[in-house]
Amino acid sequence: MSEVSMSKIKDEMRTEYKRKDLGKGVRGKYFERYAKGTNLVLLNDKVAKAFPSAEAVNEALLGLLALTEQTARITSRATRASRKRFVA
Repeated sequence: MSEVSMSKIKDEMRTEYKRKDLGKGVRGKYFERYAKGTNLVLLNDKVAKAFPSAEAVNEALLGLLALTEQTARITSRATRASRKRFVA
């Protein structure tokens, strides 16, 4: 901003505060802490239309998690004998 426009801006700081006493600000000082506390996700337009609210998205995802937990099982690699049966 130019000095002319700065002079037109009303100074809203209280009289007991002096700008020179506040020190220099640090950009991004709390960014990492803030980022850890948020978990915003951008949805595709089609997905946003299908799930119009956060509750709808959470309900669908929780249902998907429950389904994966029910169907998850430990699998082992097939042995040579069982592979021969499937190939023949």
